Amino acid sequence: MKIIVDAFGGDNAPLEVLKGSAQAVRELGVEILLTGDREKILACAKENQIDMAGMEIEDAPLVMPVEEDPMKILRQYSGSSMGRGFQLLADGRGDAFVSAGSTGAIVAGACFIVKRIKGIKRAAIGTVIPNDSGCYLLLDSGANKECRPETLRQFAVMGSAYMSKLYGIEQPRVGLVNIGTEENKGTDLQIEANKLLRETAGIRYVGNVEAREIPLGGCDVAVCDGFTGNVILKLTEGLAKMFSHQIKSMMMSSLATKMGALLLSGGLRGFKKKLDYKEHGGAMLLGVRKPVIKAHGSSDARAFKNAIRQAASCAENNIVAEIEAGVEAIRAQSEEED
Repeated sequence: MKIIVDAFGGDNAPLEVLKGSAQAVRELGVEILLTGDREKILACAKENQIDMAGMEIEDAPLVMPVEEDPMKILRQYSGSSMGRGFQLLADGRGDAFVSAGSTGAIVAGACFIVKRIKGIKRAAIGTVIPNDSGCYLLLDSGANKECRPETLRQFAVMGSAYMSKLYGIEQPRVGLVNIGTEENKGTDLQIEANKLLRETAGIRYVGNVEAREIPLGGCDVAVCDGFTGNVILKLTEGLAKMFSHQIKSMMMSSLATKMGALLLSGGLRGFKKKLDYKEHGGAMLLGVRKPVIKAHGSSDARAFKNAIRQAASCAENNIVAEIEAGVEAIRAQSEEED
């Protein structure tokens, strides 16, 4: 298994990328193909005594700034660490690609260089988020600000395939994020999407799901447009940080609470770990022909290692083929209805 990694994507590149890649080689047994400035990568590895065994480098001196127009990945920055990574993936030089660079550029590069799966109208970012019963998949969490009902239907099929193959959930419960559970709730998008999803074969649709029910385990796949999804994602991240800070402050406020914290240390560590995005590593861009993982911009070595683990798992479980089968099923169903 060979994973292509953008060595210069993210706030902590290339050091944390290299450390995480080295950990992935040792612990996961994968091969790594790094893209980026060869001299800088080797100098960083030497300075920090990072073992480069199991890693090769594809020289790509350019770095695409996060503030640049995402579409420039196709021309002006095609030779950047990210652009070169996408081309290598498209050419079959690796099984999956990981980058912590610009979200817009990752979506553009994946869709126009690696290409979308036949029949998929929009690729979607699927983010795994902890909830009361384990975790759920939120998609789209930021790739598409506006969507059509047919697009949300495809998101549901892709998300169901992802949670089934990677998390072993038999018939994942798919919910449509809405402001109420009634059939007439929401804008025209939610009303029409709800009708389509109820008619979609091959998924377990549980209907409209209010935002407050999602963290309580209301569904395994939460489907929405990227604007709504990104708001949910950022709010969840903020609440997780707030809870962690409040618990820490409360436990450290007196000698008695410190003693209590000591007794609860195992449980508190487990709670903190569950809320830590670094445990999941990144979000898969669902709907493209090869696995592409968007790592968090502030990822450290552990987050990069887990993003690589996720990329390898997506490739090993052949998520793309599962999604292709789901899209074909929708097409066949539409033809029967016509």
